[in-house]
Order: sequence, then C-alpha cells, then structure tokens
Amino acid sequence: MTGVTELGYVVFGVSNLAEWRDFATQLLGLEAFEEPGEVGRLHLRTDYWHHRIVLEHNDADDLLAAGLRVAGPDEFTAMGDVLRGAGIAFQLGDRALCDARGVLELMRLADPAGNPLEIFHGPRIDAHKPFHAGRRMHGRFVTGDHGGVGHMILRHAGFDITYEFYKRLGMRGNFEYRMPMPGGMFEGLFMHCNQRDHTFAFGPPCSKSINHLMLEVDNIDDVFMTHELVQASRYPVMIHLGKHANDHMFSFYMASPSGFLIEIGYGGRPATHQSEYYVRDTYGHEFSAHMGAGMALDK
Repeated sequence: MTGVTELGYVVFGVSNLAEWRDFATQLLGLEAFEEPGEVGRLHLRTDYWHHRIVLEHNDADDLLAAGLRVAGPDEFTAMGDVLRGAGIAFQLGDRALCDARGVLELMRLADPAGNPLEIFHGPRIDAHKPFHAGRRMHGRFVTGDHGGVGHMILRHAGFDITYEFYKRLGMRGNFEYRMPMPGGMFEGLFMHCNQRDHTFAFGPPCSKSINHLMLEVDNIDDVFMTHELVQASRYPVMIHLGKHANDHMFSFYMASPSGFLIEIGYGGRPATHQSEYYVRDTYGHEFSAHMGAGMALDK
C-alpha cells in the first residue's frame, strides 16, 4: 500500500514557547518536554510516540510541517516514484532532520496551496515511557489505529487541484458539507486515509496554512473539563459546544497562543468510505463573538 496511513505528527512555529507550554499542559493536558541540549524546541506527547506535536521558536505562528506516515521503506520509495511521475517536487530529509523528527526517513514537499508536508516512515515509539498527562484527565487521547494525532483544516488553492494532489498521496474524500450561508453556499472538502472520518479538510477561510487542529479524547468528561478550564483562562472559546453531522464529533474550539484554533472532540465515528453530505451540524457549534471580530490574541 503506497498511500499515506495517518497524520503522524505536526510541527508548529510559535513565537512564545513558554506560553505554549502552559497552554498545552494546563489546558489541553498534553505532556511536554525538551530533549537534552536542544534550544528553542518543545515536544508534546499524547501517547507512546516520542512526540505527536513539535513546537519550534519561530515568529510565523503557523504550521511548519504536517507529517504523513507511510507503512515502511518500500512504501516510502514507492511514494517517491509516484511524486516524480506526477512532477511533484520533493527533497529527502538529511539525518539531522530525521533525528529531530524522530523518524527513519522523510521527504519534504508542499501541496498546491504551499502547505508544508513531510512524508515519513519509522516513527520513534517510546514503549518504555508511558504517556503522562500535563494535568489530570478522565481518559486519554485517541490516536494509533484510529487515525494518528488528529485532523486539520488547511488553506487550499482550489478544490479540484487539492483533491487531485491528495488523491495521489492515497487519500479519499469528497464534499461533506454544502451549507446555505448569507453570502452563498459554503462547501467543505474532506479527505481521509484511515479510520478517522478525515485527516485534512479544506473550505473554511485560512489566513495562514492552518485553520485548526483537532485532538480527540476517549472520555466526554475531558471535553467538558477542558471547556471549563478554557472559560476560566485568557483564551476565548471561538466555537461553542456542539456535534458535527459528518464525523459525529462532540466538540468545541478555542484560540491557541498562536491564533489558530484547537478543537477538542469526543465520539468521532469511523470513516464511512462512501460519499454523503450535510446541510448543517447536528446541533450547537455556534460562533462566538470572537469569531466575528477575527482571530484572537492578534496572531
């Protein structure tokens, strides 16, 4: 199987690592650590992987890499052949970059909108180091066979070219929302590569590469607990509690220290692998006043 199998990790460039550490551990419940001798880089864990999120000191406050996994070295070589045959440029990562990402091999490329991607195999798994939440949690994060770190909404350069690009990477998908809006019909393209309903989605406006990152938990109490903690913090709730019609995720969205959003969700159903669309969410997910005023925290 040549295609990608999961969104294995993400790398963000953030302007304030100290603020992000507190946000990630005290609000989201992630485990945070630095490797000895590293400066300007913070690793975040959600499971047995060495990391699922990397934060690098960078004023972009945006996505630096979305790490898409393939099964092994043969699939990695085959993916390179697919990209060359399609005229898609890529660069092989050197040993230093692979070590920094905790993988055996990777290649770097960009999608048609310029979103930075890394295709890799062989992630470092620290089976000797159980995940230790940054704060108390009722459950754990949903990763592994259920779809990797989570999902993201990214900017796009047109639905047709985006669909064709990600189809070459082995993803499937279609439009899952066609919602009447005051300014016209809103459409959202969703692409998946495993049991998760979608790994990437395209449609909502993105001034940067990323609109939001979704992290899923296996206990609904952790959604409500995180919601309560966010309400008591300086980070605004941007989209209120509700349930998506397409993936059945019960969730809410908050602003991160970098301005893009973090969604915390529970109860997502597996991908149906069949095409269908919706005209609204099941319930809730009303926009807060902060959404109308633009992204929070002036990032």
